[in-house]
Amino acid sequence: MITEDNKKLAHWAIEFALKNGCNAARVSLYNGTSSSFEVRDMRIDKLQQASENNMIIQLFVDGRFGSFSTNRLNKTELENFILNGILSTCYLSEDRARTLPDPARFYTGGGADLQLMDPRFDAVKPDEKVALAMSVCEEIMGKDNRIISANAAYSDEKDYKYLITSNGFEGEACGSSFNVSASVSIKGENEARPEAYWFDSSICFDTLIKTGIGTKALERTLRKLGQKKIASGKYDMLVDPLCSGRLLSPVMDALYGSSIQQKNSFMLDKMDQQVFNSRMTLLDQPHQPGKVGARYFDGEGIATSDRAVFDQGVLKTYYIDTYAANKLQMEPTIASPSILSVQPGEKNLQELIASMNKGILITGFNGGNCNSSTGDFSYGIEGFLIEQGKETQPISEMNITGNMISLWNALLDAGNDPRDYSSWRIPSLLFEGIDFSGL
Repeated sequence: MITEDNKKLAHWAIEFALKNGCNAARVSLYNGTSSSFEVRDMRIDKLQQASENNMIIQLFVDGRFGSFSTNRLNKTELENFILNGILSTCYLSEDRARTLPDPARFYTGGGADLQLMDPRFDAVKPDEKVALAMSVCEEIMGKDNRIISANAAYSDEKDYKYLITSNGFEGEACGSSFNVSASVSIKGENEARPEAYWFDSSICFDTLIKTGIGTKALERTLRKLGQKKIASGKYDMLVDPLCSGRLLSPVMDALYGSSIQQKNSFMLDKMDQQVFNSRMTLLDQPHQPGKVGARYFDGEGIATSDRAVFDQGVLKTYYIDTYAANKLQMEPTIASPSILSVQPGEKNLQELIASMNKGILITGFNGGNCNSSTGDFSYGIEGFLIEQGKETQPISEMNITGNMISLWNALLDAGNDPRDYSSWRIPSLLFEGIDFSGL
């Protein structure tokens, strides 16, 4: 955790910077530990343990801005470090848009515990971590004679953060995470080598799913046997919750202040407009206890709050930090999203599959890109042909093409199955009439 001595050191660093020519300063302290264990074919392939304790100081000097990091946390060395940082910053180009936020927007405390740290984190012993990775790998080994390799991994991390600014903000946050995963590759037809993975992640060790991970990874791999292209055309498209966030990512990138300011966004000048159809409601709800991504303030110290990003398809917010707001001469919002949730529907993935006459279920994306200015995209995909409500032919080496705005206007339904491992809680998504290219 961040010690009281290091907090006092951060305050001293702010005062020292101001006394030696800075107009303003921001200091963040980070303390973290992590470990990881990787197993290949029931042998430990890699292990890593790390700890980190550092300070980042951001200096505002006569309209110029510099950011500097060090892990040497003592006054004697910090004096020279800060003085050299000030001197270096003076050589940078002037940029008057670099300022600290208005203090009226800071988080001022009082929020309930967000329950993001497992109090038993240090009680989980290395032997227990290795045994867990081994047991996941054991679920795969010997289960099919076509298996080429079986891999399992365990990792964990805890971190503490402390942030202060010269204009009045002080706040701290902490969090922990535990992760377990498995991946399998098998010998398919001819030169084909299908592979797939599965994983789980949790804030607390006791709620981490520890069994069935390897079994699920093997099951997902075996389902890929016989993959091939099918005829090009327009198909209804169902994207499973493991990869549905890939389709939201370009939309969120287009909402950042940096993209808006550079006019490199297909969401430019669309505030309060009906951009997507009414089925698309996306909420940012940062104060959910025990949920990955929960927080009371962002990296600038700005207080978070519930907000609609899209309300029945109408764009309601951009993500504008202080710098972008100064550049754009508009009101700031917040630097980045916290917990994003697409409004769920009533059906799970299997029920959505059963509702489809003919379409394609996407279980993975293989490369591709989206033009940030126009929203035009092309992605490689793999998955399954759906016919009369059932998965029939495994498919791969096909592409989907289109435009992000058109895509989200083709949203038919959303599932009730977002996974809890991510701060993006995006369920299965069903779209109508998407262009697929294959044979």
